[in-house]
Amino acid sequence: MMNKAKTSDVIGSGLIANSMPSTESVSASGKYIVECFDKDGNLKWTAESKNLVVNVGLQYMAGSALTATTQITTWYIGLYGAAASNTPAATDTMASGQHPGWTENVSYDEATRPVANFATPTNANPSVVTNTANKAVFTMSATTTIGGAFLTSNNTKNGTVGTLFSAADFQAPGDRSVVNGDILNVTYQFSLSAT
Repeated sequence: MMNKAKTSDVIGSGLIANSMPSTESVSASGKYIVECFDKDGNLKWTAESKNLVVNVGLQYMAGSALTATTQITTWYIGLYGAAASNTPAATDTMASGQHPGWTENVSYDEATRPVANFATPTNANPSVVTNTANKAVFTMSATTTIGGAFLTSNNTKNGTVGTLFSAADFQAPGDRSVVNGDILNVTYQFSLSAT
């Protein structure tokens, strides 16, 4: 009688490391810098405020970068005044009555909203675009209160068409007073960074 034994060993091995796919995210941030000078050129106050990029602004960025959404090549800066809440919301648009937290202030001499002349974005992380070299200028025509600023694609004062990109309330101490003859220089800086 012969006994035969058959043995077999099965060895399995595997290496799982970082099984989640690698992802990269992009963050967007912006701010408005407003300088107020009196009629003699003396600096009265400055305000620097982080902005809120509204939903239609986000939609525009995604659409113009990755789909056939038409690029907007000229943007304009507007001002808004004091309000009960003075708070932009993500759902704000330029349509009449669609930005209930703020009301445009048009108490300035310029016939239209000043253009935001942006320089070429930087080739870096973050990529920054700004109008620092050519600030939007408002010559105030009355004693009034300014509570914030916004960026839009339409230059008509009190206009209710176009794409609203972003808006920002002045940070503490909040609303600022201006008088006839004051000059406001407004800078908008926007950056995209990969993280």
